[in-house]
Amino acid sequence: MNESFVGVVSQVSGFYSGIIQTLPTWLQNFINLFLLSLLIIVYSVFIWKFYRWISKKDILELNLSRFNKSKHEFVAKVFGAFIYFVEYLVILPFVVFLWFGIFVIFLMLLTKALSVQTILVVCVVIVAAIRMTAYYKEDLSRDLAKLIPFNLLALAIAQGLFDFPKIIDQILVLPSFFSEIWIYLIFIVVLEFILRFLDIIFEALGLSSEREVKEAD
Repeated sequence: MNESFVGVVSQVSGFYSGIIQTLPTWLQNFINLFLLSLLIIVYSVFIWKFYRWISKKDILELNLSRFNKSKHEFVAKVFGAFIYFVEYLVILPFVVFLWFGIFVIFLMLLTKALSVQTILVVCVVIVAAIRMTAYYKEDLSRDLAKLIPFNLLALAIAQGLFDFPKIIDQILVLPSFFSEIWIYLIFIVVLEFILRFLDIIFEALGLSSEREVKEAD
């Protein structure tokens, strides 16, 4: 599968390079500038659309509890706990991980000074910080989810963008990290589990983080 992926990427790279090299220099620059602008726009729209969503403590609005129609109290509690587990400790981490994956792809396309390994670490740390602050105060989490990605964009622009051969190199080495990607998935799942568990304990003890923050303000 990796060989097929590398073959497809190499063909696309060769096709692109073959077309670009036949064009005048001014037209090559125009195409590169257009693709760069388009990439930045797509990245900006992605961050703008989803930063509020990823920074919410309760991201999902599936309301799976509506399927709990049992009239027996014990069965209702057990089924409710199961639904809670599925919704917030299984589905939610995978949804967050999907956002993480898209974020990784964008940074790979936007940066040429960072290795894929470094990009993966940077992205998972940012996602972890956003999720942790979401359980403390969502306003702070929203600021992180918006400002850090845009600051990374500014940094990428300052370093020079859209080096097509570098992008191809980044994409070609990505399959070698598929075997390690589960580490980041497990990290996000465990982190979300710990945060949710602590949130349940604090609510049970009447220690609302939101109330504490308001009092501190």
